[in-house]
Amino acid sequence: MSQIKIFSGNSNKAFAEKVAKCAGVKLGSSQISRFADGEVQCEIHESVRGDSVFVIQSTCPPVNENYVEFFIMLDALKRASAKQVTAVIPYYGYARQDRKVAPRAPISAKCMADLLTTAGATRVVTVDLHAAQIQGFFNCPVDHLYAIPTLALEWKRRYGAGDEFVVVSPDAGGVERARAFAKKIKCSMAIIDKRRSGPNEAKALHLIGDVRDKTAIIVDDMIDTAGTLTQAVDSLLQNGAKRVFAVATHALFSGPAIGRLKESGVEKVLISDTIPLSEAAENSGKMEVVSMAPVVAEALLRIYGNASVSSLFDD
Repeated sequence: MSQIKIFSGNSNKAFAEKVAKCAGVKLGSSQISRFADGEVQCEIHESVRGDSVFVIQSTCPPVNENYVEFFIMLDALKRASAKQVTAVIPYYGYARQDRKVAPRAPISAKCMADLLTTAGATRVVTVDLHAAQIQGFFNCPVDHLYAIPTLALEWKRRYGAGDEFVVVSPDAGGVERARAFAKKIKCSMAIIDKRRSGPNEAKALHLIGDVRDKTAIIVDDMIDTAGTLTQAVDSLLQNGAKRVFAVATHALFSGPAIGRLKESGVEKVLISDTIPLSEAAENSGKMEVVSMAPVVAEALLRIYGNASVSSLFDD
């Protein structure tokens, strides 16, 4: 009979181990190493013939290294006669390049989708895509999991809910995400009108909504250099917010991000573990991590058992 087997690349092995534990299976035996010239070598140390295999790999920095590991591992499992190979991507790199923003520009999110399916992925599971329409870039089934229910539940447990809070979207594109969080904790919401002047550069221009004398919660899908977030924090405090927190799924924390967060007026940042935290982030004193492993594990078990995944998020 077909068995469920979970393997992991090197990008976020701790998360993969949590998922396997929550799913009640042992993490598959494999090794990813490098040849002397830097080429990736993959060895699968157990039979997967006829099995339903899940490969967990966050495509976080170093993005290209992690993608190549992913491609080669998927290819190895495909050639080892796995019944189906599901690419589990807690964080989908290149997702921000989801459309042509200038003449002769690539759509890199589509390119990565093609490479994953060509390498051997017959299904994809991912968490909080930067844009939901990226699901359509794959020519195979995609299960798009959401972190907002888990993060909102943890927020209520730690800080409560009600009208004393206001959820803030840092840009117009994140309104749906912010609305979902606000609905979960039963509070109002606001929007920051932001215009981007270049990659990783943004300027907060105008606040739509009332935050005065309230605890503001900035909700976003990711924090990269934290430029958008820290500008939003400043804007909210200037507009009378009592306290400011942040909630995000993917903690990239590139370049000056940690320094900016430590110097900013944000009290705490509630994040998931889809991306492993750096030592600097762990020691910053502002991070609170909520694991998505139980949700991902339940999704994998439902896929293996041909049960509904969407019902995971039913109220």
